[in-house]
Amino acid sequence: MGVKRKVLLVAVSAVAAVVMGAGPGVGAGVGAGVGTAGVRAAVVPEADLAHHGHVSLWSEQLTVRFESENHGPSALADATVRLTFSVAVAAGQSLPANCLWGGDRMVLCRTGQLRAGGRSPETALDLKATGRPVEAVVQIDTAWNGGASDSNPENHRHRVLAPATGDPYAF
Repeated sequence: MGVKRKVLLVAVSAVAAVVMGAGPGVGAGVGAGVGTAGVRAAVVPEADLAHHGHVSLWSEQLTVRFESENHGPSALADATVRLTFSVAVAAGQSLPANCLWGGDRMVLCRTGQLRAGGRSPETALDLKATGRPVEAVVQIDTAWNGGASDSNPENHRHRVLAPATGDPYAF
């Protein structure tokens, strides 16, 4: 076998091993295993993040309580939950220590570390809306999940309509 043909065969074997995810030893020879370790190192962890809680509105008092849960299989060092409100909220209100304002109608909250199968402590937002809205829509979503992939994003995206009845509307 000619030298050019042998080099081409080894190169094709190495590329096939990378593309197909084959383990070490496939395409043995010059360059064997090159790139396969890089493919493994580039694998993104998977974590199914979900948010559950309730929203209520009474007069101008808008309350949101929620927990985040990681269904796994990987742990998360941290995640950020974004809450967006359809109604204006009064400026200058204090938030829980794990939350901050992301705009005049948006709050961002850290979950903290979430092991696989773990749940965050409850976060409680008690906000004063401006005026006396008859209803509010609150959107809850994951703004950041530590770079993990989530094959089930529907359980962390919610849109809740809360009429001003004082009743808790679950998500």
